[in-house]
Amino acid sequence: MKTRVRELRLSAGLTQQRLAELVGVSGRTIISIETERYSPSLMLAYRIARVFDVSVEELCCLKENLEREEKEYEEL
Repeated sequence: MKTRVRELRLSAGLTQQRLAELVGVSGRTIISIETERYSPSLMLAYRIARVFDVSVEELCCLKENLEREEKEYEEL
């Protein structure tokens, strides 16, 4: 799932490790989210969104992800 975690983290001047500490996960979890290898749970997305003062919908690019998913289903 595409997210804005990397973009928001860099804008805030945070390292992956510092963001991980702020939300209570490992640095590897943040790396995996940023590289779209792991989709955060709702609670983790909420904690990350609070750090950046954005909505979960904005953090997780929900509109874009929904459009991508719908397009994939159309192609089946």
